[in-house]
Amino acid sequence: MKEDIIERVPIVPKGFVAIFAMLVSCFALWGLLNNMTDNLVPAFQKIFMTTQSTAGFVQISFYGAYSAIAIFASLLIQKAGYRCGVLVGLGVYVLGALLYVPACVAQSFWLYIVGIFIVAAGCAVLETTCNPYVLALGDPSTAVRRLNFAQMFNPVGSIAGIFLARYLILANLNPATADERVAMAPDALKAIVDHELFWVCVPYVGLCAIAAAIWLFFFFAGKSSADTVEEEKTDIKTVLKILASSPKWYLGVVAQVFYVGVQIAAWTWMNVYCQKELGVDVGTAANYYLVAIATFIVCRWIATFAMKYVNPAKLMAVFAAAAIACTAGVMYLPTKVLFTIGTMPFSANVICLVLMSGFMSLMFPTIYGIALGGMDKRAHKLGAAGLIVAIVGGALLTPWMADIIGDKDSFWCLLTAMFPQDWDTNLKLSNCTLRAAFVVPAICFAVVLAYSLMFRKEKKDA
Repeated sequence: MKEDIIERVPIVPKGFVAIFAMLVSCFALWGLLNNMTDNLVPAFQKIFMTTQSTAGFVQISFYGAYSAIAIFASLLIQKAGYRCGVLVGLGVYVLGALLYVPACVAQSFWLYIVGIFIVAAGCAVLETTCNPYVLALGDPSTAVRRLNFAQMFNPVGSIAGIFLARYLILANLNPATADERVAMAPDALKAIVDHELFWVCVPYVGLCAIAAAIWLFFFFAGKSSADTVEEEKTDIKTVLKILASSPKWYLGVVAQVFYVGVQIAAWTWMNVYCQKELGVDVGTAANYYLVAIATFIVCRWIATFAMKYVNPAKLMAVFAAAAIACTAGVMYLPTKVLFTIGTMPFSANVICLVLMSGFMSLMFPTIYGIALGGMDKRAHKLGAAGLIVAIVGGALLTPWMADIIGDKDSFWCLLTAMFPQDWDTNLKLSNCTLRAAFVVPAICFAVVLAYSLMFRKEKKDA
């Protein structure tokens, strides 16, 4: 009888369906932005003729903004509420996106970096706001499932971001190599770069219209509909005591740092891995990213359904162990083509690279839900900020992988010394360094696995 009662508890109560739907659109929006930003790394490396380390400032700026802004965002929503947080986040995104226009005109890499930081700041405010907002929109017993359901639309946005990057940004890159660009007349090079940067701007500025539509919804929704789920105000000392006494939360922050780090790092270097291992061009390599995101979406839907019957922490432990196995395959399996789909060859190591995305699919919302699950609601907002600050993992671990990839004398190359060490002057790496870099994802998944096992006995979300 008790199970029947729990079964009838809706994931989203009827009174909150409209708000939930608009929050879902925010999840899709920042998923789209995250994946377009990943593609700016190879794009800017080509356009501005930078090294991989310099191009990596795109990720440092984007994910570093989360650590700089998330605490501010939590204080904002603590003071003014969730609705205000959504409005501010969307507004800041629009300001950052519009800065891409003068960056394009000036052909300034560093002005783009500033714009990327501001765009990410808007995303940080949105994520800090929307995740606990979703948790609060209904019965606590369905909170983790509700957040996983909302997060399912994040990779839908990611696929849209991949398409926009593939067909608007990457497709408009001139095929000229760095050496050919250096040899060009200044006016000819400027014309090429103007064209390329224009198409970098188009999707980011165009999305301002969607952000404005969501902003207007929340602006006219009024306080009455949003503030019904606001928590009781409390002093900061009490909140800090609650957080300090919750190992689920502070260890969850650590796990989230490593999870976000592996997601961003692995996806950032997927394109380069496919180029080097399979010998495909940058455009074809982007298609593997699309397949990986599609796998991510399917696995998240499957995991969300499975959580109705399986403890989320135990399910995450299984996925983390499988992801570690896939990472080993990326590092050590041969690049022998097993089959071809269209123009895309698939080898065992690349299949493992794609499957790795599927096994990481449930990790972010599940860590988030476990970390805040059962916690005093007075600490949810600041606790949420800590979990969003953890997105700085993308800024920390992506450069670590870049350093290993670009260093033929790296200590980690001892792990893959059996693979070719011939240096590719175009991609600035070797098979040995590229494969060795995937020790970083293996370490990250091991941390997630440890967190899952520590809290596997928590009560299953209904």
